Amino acid sequence: MSNQNEILIFGARSNNLKNLDIKIPRDKLVVITGLSGSGKSSLAFDTIYAEGQRRYIETFSAYARQFLSKLERPDVDKIEGLSPVIAIEQKTVNKSPRSTVGTTTEIYDFIRLLYSRCSDAYSYVTNKKMVSYSSDQILDLISSMYDNKKIILLAPVVKSRKGSYQELFQQTIKKGFTQCRIDGEIKDISNNTILERYKNHDIEIVIDKIILEKNQYSKKRLRDSVETCFFHGNNSILIIEKDSNNARYFSLNLMCEESGISYELPDPNNFSFNSPRGACKKCKGIGSVKEVDLNKIIPNQNISIDEGGIDLIKSKKSWIYKQIELISKKFNFSLKEPINKIPKKGMNAILYGLNDELKIENKTIGVNIDYSISFEGIYNFIKEQYQNNESIRLKRWANNYFKEIICDECEGSRLKKEALYFKIDNKSVNDIVNLEIKELALWFKNLTPKLSTKQKIIAKEIIKEISERINFLDNVGLNYLTLNRTSKSLSGGESQRIRLASQIGSQLTGVLYILDEPSIGLHQRDNQKLINSLIKLRDVGNSIIVVEHDKEMILKADHIVDIGPYAGKKGGEIIFSGNMNELLKCDSLTAEYINNIKSIEKPEKHRLGNGFFIELKGCKGNNLKNLDVKIPLNTLTVVTGVSGSGKSTLINETLFPLIHNNLFNAEKKVHKYENLKGLENIDKIVNINQSPIGRTPRSNPATYCGVFSEIRNIFSKLNESIIRGYKPGRFSFNVAGGRCEECKGAGLKQIEMNFLPDVYVECEICMSNRFNRETLEIKYKGKSINDVLKMSVNDATDFFEHIPKIFRKLKTIKDVGLGYLTLGQQSTTLSGGEAQRIKLATELSKRDTGNTLYVLDEPTTGLHFEDIRIFLNVIESLISKGNSVIIIEHNMDVIKKADYVIDLGPEGGKKGGEIIFQGYIDKFLKCESSNTAMFLKKEVT
Repeated sequence: MSNQNEILIFGARSNNLKNLDIKIPRDKLVVITGLSGSGKSSLAFDTIYAEGQRRYIETFSAYARQFLSKLERPDVDKIEGLSPVIAIEQKTVNKSPRSTVGTTTEIYDFIRLLYSRCSDAYSYVTNKKMVSYSSDQILDLISSMYDNKKIILLAPVVKSRKGSYQELFQQTIKKGFTQCRIDGEIKDISNNTILERYKNHDIEIVIDKIILEKNQYSKKRLRDSVETCFFHGNNSILIIEKDSNNARYFSLNLMCEESGISYELPDPNNFSFNSPRGACKKCKGIGSVKEVDLNKIIPNQNISIDEGGIDLIKSKKSWIYKQIELISKKFNFSLKEPINKIPKKGMNAILYGLNDELKIENKTIGVNIDYSISFEGIYNFIKEQYQNNESIRLKRWANNYFKEIICDECEGSRLKKEALYFKIDNKSVNDIVNLEIKELALWFKNLTPKLSTKQKIIAKEIIKEISERINFLDNVGLNYLTLNRTSKSLSGGESQRIRLASQIGSQLTGVLYILDEPSIGLHQRDNQKLINSLIKLRDVGNSIIVVEHDKEMILKADHIVDIGPYAGKKGGEIIFSGNMNELLKCDSLTAEYINNIKSIEKPEKHRLGNGFFIELKGCKGNNLKNLDVKIPLNTLTVVTGVSGSGKSTLINETLFPLIHNNLFNAEKKVHKYENLKGLENIDKIVNINQSPIGRTPRSNPATYCGVFSEIRNIFSKLNESIIRGYKPGRFSFNVAGGRCEECKGAGLKQIEMNFLPDVYVECEICMSNRFNRETLEIKYKGKSINDVLKMSVNDATDFFEHIPKIFRKLKTIKDVGLGYLTLGQQSTTLSGGEAQRIKLATELSKRDTGNTLYVLDEPTTGLHFEDIRIFLNVIESLISKGNSVIIIEHNMDVIKKADYVIDLGPEGGKKGGEIIFQGYIDKFLKCESSNTAMFLKKEVT
């Protein structure tokens, strides 16, 4: 019988775990730490979460399970005391354009409910408050307003819409009505009445003409006529006083009495951009639309068509070129002259086509030949291919010539026009989802006194739910976000903390939460708030397991599990499991850093650089407030600041693309700036980010860094390969010949999961060996090509030590702390930090000019203290060769190693985008106004 206060794990062997037995206390905050690659995620996600997920799916019916395929048991003997498990990882960022901060946290669902119950409607024509009446109220108003007057009662059926409406008039006659008010004029109608098709029209059916008198007959006739108007006019009625011709609308719906427009009574779906009832008809609730980009079709108007001025014309033999050739003869221009010299009519014919067939006379060898062409134009051709649902290849090709622009109908709000005119405290739903979280919190705090008594009763619980979720986002350093921010634009850390907010809002208890480095991207100032939120989640009766390296998080944990002692094959063991007091007596690497026995020291002297600078002036992208920055070359420059202060905008979205475009004649998007100086002092710029090194299981470290080509060459030069006639391609899993054809060399087979993401299962023919039997018979030093791919980088470095081309690249990967990875490890299994370090190693192994500028964004993600020390040594070696490095970072161990600091703030979002400090680190430590400097002082003293 298991102890209900503990999760008991017996014989865990996932990946590199060495048959672990461990007890993890329930209802506690547990931190799993250790070197990168030591087995932390293998225990937390591949064992505990995988088993929890498997047990959950086992509860489904047999019918439901058939769509989920077989979920393999994790390699573990037994797990007892396991609660329902929810994993919140970095990688699971929702890429859908429909997913936003508001929808993910469910705050937007409550806002939709609030607006459907407590908002006031306004006319989008007059901007006046709309009214709605009951049937009896309308009868009383008409009776009092038009007493003893001649009135005409009409049923509105068409409001400002185009069409000929012949069928409507025919149906109206069949119903017994012979007159309509058409565009303000009452006319007799017949079966042949037709209006101008492309003109907007207003049409009302004349239901009755009466004089209101104070007798029962008149009252009954009025009631019957009003009900008939409601039936035909969608609960609306138009009254015209015959003598004065004054008109007024009444409606059971919400209606503008002046213009006559009416809205349905709202429900939550009217404010949902994921529902047909609320979504903008043009962009379908996305907020943006795609249109053909003429600049992509004609990137350079100063060159001729023959010189490649039109991008999609790759050959003079193409059918498009032949058509344009005929057009040039018709409009009398040359394909050798610059595009900007071509007559406007000729250019329009090329882009938008010909209205009629074009006959061209062409005299060849004394014979007149008539050409007849009907050309739709390049613009229309590309648009047609993009809408082609039969060929994915053509659709992808056409997509290269499109750009995304804000929808002009909803102006990016995603909603129908009517939804934007329901307001609370004079703000539409679009107004409040575009407020920053801190502004939104203040708005809701002050909202209740501005509501009516009835609205207060309805809104009380809704506002409470919204405020709790907003306050959590504020507490974890995300107060600069807006609810309208798309999920795909968030970093891994931001996404994780947002999903954590939705979990806190759900108020579940008895759940096991597993988180993967929630402190990523979080400034030290906001770290304690995150820890407090996790403690709050624990205190309501949940268990929290966090894979984390942050020192503050480890110190506040109830229980720590340290896995090691090293990475890869030399890891996978429990070095320590216990509380903080017990950890301090342990001799593990983690304990040594916590005890300050080991530490990353601030250099005694910082570098001043080589005397050259990169100067960027007038940066105004996003929230940047006209910044001027000066970066010394041949130094380590660290860009710091609270989350949302503008670090990525300045470096990743302005400086990097700007320099890259200048050096490599590229066209990356650059935010607004005024001037750039110092470009002549660098030869190259490299952005080493955390994007995957490949998106399929075929990509791996060996293919990315280029050693696999060399390895294949070695195998092809072996005697047995020469005898059999095997070339290097024989040893590639990407081409037919030597690979297993069942799985096409992937080692895995892709299984479609219908409504779930596809999964990969082991190929039963080659058993994940990727190659066929004949290929695997070729051995180098007793190892087949697949054996080599299964080697760790550490083992492969020794195995190929006498082959310089391979040894140098592998040694560099080993030096950045990734010796535990296997050469053939699927790139889809690598963390963002591992992918970033492989890119860094690949760059390091290249021939260096010494004038390269490297840009890294939070490279310490996923790194243990010891890993950070190794990483910083690599950065030092780069700078010692004359290169320059810019790092965006929150980690104090990296900041203390900086030569030069650019600190942005003072807050995130609108209150950020300013330079708090810019200069060498010694002066930065004396900066009183910087949050970062305050924490750095504590670290170095």
